[in-house]
Amino acid sequence: MQGSINGAVRNQIERNATIIKSIPLDVSKLVTEHILVESMKGVRAIDIAEQIKELFPEKSNARAELIARTETSKTSTALTRARSENLGVDWYVWRTSEDSRVRDSHALMNGVLIRWSDPPSPEQLDGEKRSYGHYHAGEIFYCRCYGEPVIGLDRIAWPAKVYYGGRIQRMTRKQFESIM
Repeated sequence: MQGSINGAVRNQIERNATIIKSIPLDVSKLVTEHILVESMKGVRAIDIAEQIKELFPEKSNARAELIARTETSKTSTALTRARSENLGVDWYVWRTSEDSRVRDSHALMNGVLIRWSDPPSPEQLDGEKRSYGHYHAGEIFYCRCYGEPVIGLDRIAWPAKVYYGGRIQRMTRKQFESIM
């Protein structure tokens, strides 16, 4: 957690704190800081939710779980992104938990190569009327998806699905290398 990685994660914590509208800003900063510390220890989101419920017993169980799951996932994504960019890794593969609770729009994204600098709008790509804007794996409420950094192209099954130019398209390795 040194240098630019620390700055990127701290920036995400500040953004997360301003998004949590159900508790005062100073308290939400404490909550997001707690989430970061516990996430770095490897504590699961459900356990962090229990901790938040103990810290703020006046909040509903569902609200505490939503905050813990969402903010833990967003913090994890911010950390993965910061580490990736620090190493010059510009792309990741969107991964879902591959179970029945995965949103249809996120199931569409599973296995798709995404550039960190160009997040997709999964709902828009899936033709849904409601959109939550452009975001990365793990950056939206109750999302259990994660980004798997692309360290080498040999581990990708070609042709691969790639989010590029505002749409998902199949590309050969050669085509992908031309846009890297």
